[in-house]
Amino acid sequence: MVPYPRFSFCRLLALFYTLYFCLSSTVLIMLRSNSVFQRLVRQPTTRFLSSSRSLLDAPSSLRNLTEEEGMMREAAAKFASSVVAPKVSEMDEREATDPSIVKGLFEQGFMGIETPIELGGTGASFTSAILVVEELAKIDPSISVMCDVHNTLVNTVFRQYASQELQQKYLPQLAESKVGSFCLTEAGSGSDAFALKTRAEKKDGYWELNGNKMWITNSGEAEIFLVFANVDPSKGYKGITCFVVEKEMGVQVMSKEKKLGIRASSTCALNFDNIKVPAENVLGEIGKGYKIAIEILNEGRIGIAAQMLGLAQGAFDCTLPYLFQRKQFGHEIGNFQGMQHQYSQIATEIEAARLLTYNAARLKEEGMPFITEAAMAKLYASQVAERTTSKCVEWLGGVGFTRDFPAEKFYRDCKIGAIYEGTSNIQLQTIAKQIALKYKN
Repeated sequence: MVPYPRFSFCRLLALFYTLYFCLSSTVLIMLRSNSVFQRLVRQPTTRFLSSSRSLLDAPSSLRNLTEEEGMMREAAAKFASSVVAPKVSEMDEREATDPSIVKGLFEQGFMGIETPIELGGTGASFTSAILVVEELAKIDPSISVMCDVHNTLVNTVFRQYASQELQQKYLPQLAESKVGSFCLTEAGSGSDAFALKTRAEKKDGYWELNGNKMWITNSGEAEIFLVFANVDPSKGYKGITCFVVEKEMGVQVMSKEKKLGIRASSTCALNFDNIKVPAENVLGEIGKGYKIAIEILNEGRIGIAAQMLGLAQGAFDCTLPYLFQRKQFGHEIGNFQGMQHQYSQIATEIEAARLLTYNAARLKEEGMPFITEAAMAKLYASQVAERTTSKCVEWLGGVGFTRDFPAEKFYRDCKIGAIYEGTSNIQLQTIAKQIALKYKN
């Protein structure tokens, strides 16, 4: 007679729970994407659910992207590598952006990322815009900053502050064919942005603009300009107002600056001589331009952080393969411990910059305070970009000092990160103010 197998109660219980959890996991996976199920698991139907957090509600990592965001990043990476990359050196030498690339940015939907679909845009998230800026910067920071300023500054100002009439008139153009430019800086108003001298005088049915702007990104390609001018200097910064100015109204684009880096990006001075701007082209409230500028530059800093992050990653990516091809003393130089420690440190810093940048972007999307985090992201990402590109040139040795490798261009391009959209000292001052507010009695 064959005896029955002897199972203890504990073993039977263990077997039961194993089968139970396997079945539960299978059902959870099947229902995870079901919206009805997601609403149900969020209801405190039992004492257990009310006291324990559902797995579906658990916070995700900063690397976790929506399907849409992943697709945008992939599309940007493909466009950068296949369309932009072959023309980077030529554009850098000519100090001009190839018109076909500008056209491609519009065709890919990269110039209206957050703009609603009904207004010709992509209707994607702010994080999607940051990812596109990052991917473009891995190949050419010049193209990246064109996309960044157009999206995070120009388009956002229209979406957040413009009247419905201005949105409906200009956002479709900005999403489909016309480059935008943000005109704040002047010769005497850099970090002290509100010291601007450009004037706007009220006339019969229009405003007359007179003045000059300097260091204006996208000015060579732009057809739509957001111009900040003072309508009443006696009120100081409270007289600053934002105007929508079309190039055909008489904007004079002066010669391009000869720059150290991001040379394909147009940076020009602008002249406004008795330009007549329709009264309806006041964007936002009269005298509230300073508020628009402050708030939008906080957001724009996340875009520059993304540009510097992509730049650092791009330099790193194009340099590391060489370390495992180049041999000295019979060994690949990438396997020497001294070299391993250096690129491990840089990789860690790049990842830290990425997390700071993504965190600031998510905070902004969620409507939470992000001023400090945006300043930290821009400050740190620009510092990491400088350290990374400098190390990449050193790791490449002699060839790193030539134009045969992209490292020297990344090295030249990175310096602007510590200057525009708020210098590093301005970022530190911003961070310090926020810290003081937290700890002062």
